[in-house]
Amino acid sequence: MKYKILITNDDGYEAKGLHTLVDALKELDGVELTVVAPANEKSACGHSLTLTRPLRFISVGDDFYKLDDGTPADCVYLSLSTMFEKEKPDLLVSGINRGSNMGEDITYSGTVAGAMEGVLHNIPSIAISQVMDFINPNGDFSLASKTIKEIVLKIKEGVFPLPKRELLNINIPADKKEADMKVTYAGYRHYANDSHLHRNPRGEEYHWLGLHPLAFSPREGVDGMSDYEAIEAGYISLTPIMLDMSAYKSMDVLKKWL
Repeated sequence: MKYKILITNDDGYEAKGLHTLVDALKELDGVELTVVAPANEKSACGHSLTLTRPLRFISVGDDFYKLDDGTPADCVYLSLSTMFEKEKPDLLVSGINRGSNMGEDITYSGTVAGAMEGVLHNIPSIAISQVMDFINPNGDFSLASKTIKEIVLKIKEGVFPLPKRELLNINIPADKKEADMKVTYAGYRHYANDSHLHRNPRGEEYHWLGLHPLAFSPREGVDGMSDYEAIEAGYISLTPIMLDMSAYKSMDVLKKWL
């Protein structure tokens, strides 16, 4: 019986990282891949679903579809309700993303959201991202390819290591051919407000949102290494992410405040 893997991403169906992922997992014995990816880049779309217009699958190859203007969460949601009605996939993999998804950036990430949608439907799910030096626009996904094959094979031949409603978020260091894996927590991301004002030929103003430099710090009172610290040290970062965002430590404080 084939081991069924659903693949999505947020960089779009033509992205190099997606095709690298597909090629890598095709090398594993006994797997059956179904790819459903956004027709257009959906970076930083978060865990959004499209509720205000219809969506359409467009076949671009054998068991490979683009979803016309859909988000990664749309891709997973609709795939499960149309292509996997009788039997869910054994595993979902979202990526390989072009750029990191660490710290609170996971709340923006369409790549991580694809995996979030998977675990909401009780499917073991992985998000994988390649940290990049954007001076090299193509990027080197060779270590990411090797890593995802190793991780998926370990899951296929054993068990998914996390409970329900938890996903595995993987970040691959840039410019590395080999690296050890390190279990990490999500670091504390520092943000700024970077936007650029321009004018079109008619004099109308428009804005481009800018890119923030990757700036992180460890979280106080947390043992272990953060995802960013691991990447800076040249490790592959593996972070378990749970969907329960309740601030349990603040519940008593809130009760007293009331």
